[in-house]
Amino acid sequence: MSGFDGELRRELEAIRKGGLHRELRRVDSAQSPHIEIAGRTFLNFSSNDYLRLSNHPALKEAAIKAVEKFGAGAGASRLISGSLAPHHELEETLAAFKGTEASISFSTGYAAALGAITAIVGKNDIVILDKLVHASIVDAVRLSGATLRVFAHNDSADLEGKLLWARNLPSVPGKAPKRILVVTESVFSMGGDLASLRGIADLKDKYGAWLMVDEAHATGLFGAHRRGLIEEFDVAGRVEVQLGTLGKACGAAGGYICGSRALIDLLVNRARSFIFSTAPVPAAAAAARAGIEVIQSAEGEVLRQHLWSVVDHLKSALIEAGWALSPIRSAIVPLLIGKEEQATAIAAALRERGVFVPAIRYPTVARGKARLRLTATAAHTISDVAALVNALTSAKALN
Repeated sequence: MSGFDGELRRELEAIRKGGLHRELRRVDSAQSPHIEIAGRTFLNFSSNDYLRLSNHPALKEAAIKAVEKFGAGAGASRLISGSLAPHHELEETLAAFKGTEASISFSTGYAAALGAITAIVGKNDIVILDKLVHASIVDAVRLSGATLRVFAHNDSADLEGKLLWARNLPSVPGKAPKRILVVTESVFSMGGDLASLRGIADLKDKYGAWLMVDEAHATGLFGAHRRGLIEEFDVAGRVEVQLGTLGKACGAAGGYICGSRALIDLLVNRARSFIFSTAPVPAAAAAARAGIEVIQSAEGEVLRQHLWSVVDHLKSALIEAGWALSPIRSAIVPLLIGKEEQATAIAAALRERGVFVPAIRYPTVARGKARLRLTATAAHTISDVAALVNALTSAKALN
């Protein structure tokens, strides 16, 4: 074991020297604008709990009732005996919310991406990804065996070139015609910018491809019914696969796929991360369903509008303080730093001032593109924004 541990320690040292070492920080409080870490209270601008639903009474009550009736665990995979009523109720609610024929839930968004992509494409197929999609999507394509191509971020001309190349590839004799799947996020998780969904949908239609859109950071925030950017851009009927998570604006945990009944039936039969996993705990499914119901309510709209007011105030204050920001309206506000060491130093200086915003570094973002990723929530106040900007100004001056 000494040789084993010695090799691992050498790898860890290389990570430290590159300014990329990470560590877990135990949080002793619920997610909120103020969290407890190691006995200290920090102003938190790092959570994806955009609509402050993780502590909402309706979600907590739903989780408690599910535990009381169904227990703490599901006991088996969904295809054995673990397909409990809360899972079915969540999926019915999700499909109705997203305006699709059906849906299926997974333990995580990562599992949802892995299960869906490996179920619908294989070795004879081609998947074309936006360069900045989530790591789970990249891993899923590699596992599927499909040919992977990447188009420059939000670059329609590059996407069309890749689609033209894929469509002109000759078919393999004796094999089914190749499938072409285009995958993008709608709101990009590290930059907060928006995908050009209308243009992407036009191109996928033109070349006979399928489209998968990850709505993880858009659900609850965009669209007349808060369904996401697919609704905002009116392309719902042109997206074959909708991917998302339940741990962000929905306030709970898990992942999902929404789409046609045929798609969901296929995933039940082929998605290995669904078939071979114990079902998610009933409390998480029940809480997620309650979160979706709150999002669709009048209260959900009030929360969204408050979130956007916080975002607008935050961006205005940052611009006034000298930060260069994108004009795009998003709850994710990245502050590009560049060097990994400088980003970690500023994050440490913020912690000294009672503000928690971890540095985002490679491999989450490209080398030399380290940043502070600020996330606004409906629980933040104008005074929280002022405290953050003051701390940032002070921390930046020291670095």
